[in-house]
Amino acid sequence: MSERLVADLIVDRLRTWGVDRLFGYSGDGNNTLLAALNRSEGGPEFVQARHEENAAFMAVGHAKYTGEVGVVTSTQGPGAVHLLNGLYDAKLDSVPVVAIIGQQDRSVLGSGYQQEVDLVTLFKDVAAQFSEQVNSPKQLPMVLDRALRTAIATRSPCVVIVPHDIQEQPAPVLDQEHGVVVTAAEWNPPRILPRPKDLTAAAELLNAGQKVALLVGQGASAAQEQVVAVAEKLGAGITTSLLGKPYVDESLPYATGVMGHLGTTASSYLMGACDTLLIVGSNDPWTEFYPPPGAARAVQIDINDSLLGNRYPIEVGLTGDAAATLEELLPLLEESGQSPWRTAVEEQVSRWWEIAGRRARTPAEPVNPERVVEELSRQLPSDAQVAVDVGSCVYWYVRQLRLPRGVPAHLSSTLASMGCSIPYAIAAKLAAPTRPAVVLTGDGAMQMAGLAEMITVSRSWRSWPDPRFVVCVLNNRDLGEVSWEQREKENQPRFPASQDLPDFSYTGYAELLGLTGIRVEDPDQLAGAWEAALAADRPVIIEAVTDAAVPLLPPFPAGEAKLEGMRGALAQEGPGADHARELLDIYAGHEQDGQALPSD
Repeated sequence: MSERLVADLIVDRLRTWGVDRLFGYSGDGNNTLLAALNRSEGGPEFVQARHEENAAFMAVGHAKYTGEVGVVTSTQGPGAVHLLNGLYDAKLDSVPVVAIIGQQDRSVLGSGYQQEVDLVTLFKDVAAQFSEQVNSPKQLPMVLDRALRTAIATRSPCVVIVPHDIQEQPAPVLDQEHGVVVTAAEWNPPRILPRPKDLTAAAELLNAGQKVALLVGQGASAAQEQVVAVAEKLGAGITTSLLGKPYVDESLPYATGVMGHLGTTASSYLMGACDTLLIVGSNDPWTEFYPPPGAARAVQIDINDSLLGNRYPIEVGLTGDAAATLEELLPLLEESGQSPWRTAVEEQVSRWWEIAGRRARTPAEPVNPERVVEELSRQLPSDAQVAVDVGSCVYWYVRQLRLPRGVPAHLSSTLASMGCSIPYAIAAKLAAPTRPAVVLTGDGAMQMAGLAEMITVSRSWRSWPDPRFVVCVLNNRDLGEVSWEQREKENQPRFPASQDLPDFSYTGYAELLGLTGIRVEDPDQLAGAWEAALAADRPVIIEAVTDAAVPLLPPFPAGEAKLEGMRGALAQEGPGADHARELLDIYAGHEQDGQALPSD
């Protein structure tokens, strides 16, 4: 074919924007685009997922691990519908993603044609910042430019719908004329700083605090040094949102770990006892774990001014880049030194790690999942990339995995969608094929989406310079997080019909795919399993047979308030829950042992 089509123009424009990878699945609605990719000599590379939802997760993962825009494509109808979950993941975690979606020919729209779905309406909410159907070849460059620019600028998903007949038309040559908008494939980030008077007000508030806490989110990813400098100067403790965990070095003596329901005792103490709060780049929704309204004076820094005061009644809001804003704030802050508050926080951090170690070594039947992750913490390579799925494995990631500095770890946080981890890890591995990828997932998430995408891994791994792709499946035959939620929040017994999972040989499946499978049924095997997996010459599935009775207890005092209801629910389950009741009492005892500390 010598004539360039609109589909070729899409490929060219993506390349101009620096897009080097396009995730997706084929169908009649985007076949013309895929044919253009096939004849393109300069890319982008097409990555075929096993399902459009997983392709969307791959695009989200690409954006999270690289900081670039993730791009995904699908056909119309069911293919487009399948993208929604991944796009909502991008929306809720503030990630730039663009979906290029095929549609039936314009001449049949409105007829109830095969696979005809009103895509403009379908994507109206998830792509609220920008969603547009292209109805003219001359419109295509402008719409695609706006979608990519808007996605990057607003850190959100955007959608471009391109009917099949538009893709097949000749690529236009744009001249200056009425009704045509000529645009550029260009965007550069601004440097945004608060007004000097607002910085002064923030500094005065923070300097007046006696017990200062920092809550750090993913918006501080480029401000790690500045966060530490502020904490040192104010004598503050640091906690993080779930998304902020990779951006604070948890070896710091005053780093209390993640806050919230799945967080640590030290973070609960920090947020409950502080009198001053500095929120940096976080929009964490666990508001019941913030200081009670009025108990702490607060300052918030965020690049998105619509988020200021969104979770807590702040007194000063600073709109700006986290790193640049903290740099401007630092000279205005007074040295606090090692105060009684800082000493108390550091004691709580030490006690938390003692609790975490005791929990990991609590005997379980057969393996305690916390010990699985604690052992990974000892062996995790300094150049690894980590992907975490949704479910009880998030609790163990939060509480047991200390990430080496520079090791990224990502998951579906705000949407909390099961099945994200292996698509995320595939995107991470494709973006950095010389780095090992490590996945933590439960058996529920693995059965939901992971098994299918391991086929993608089995097809791709031989082209990777470093073949290490380690998937650890915590196999407890239970949808564990929901089972404990039923006990904790509903005060109801576990419902086996909804919670039991079919047993499945994940090691056997790995061998079936030509990979390596390692089954662990004894905690003493864990160190050797991780060592072998991280030295393997091909991807590995570690199947850790874990105990579903290990409790998902919120940190005290919130957890203490839940104990009576959880015990009551377990009592309704009869003798079969005796082991779970025993473990719950042991874990509650760990919390109570670590609680008593003066507030100053």
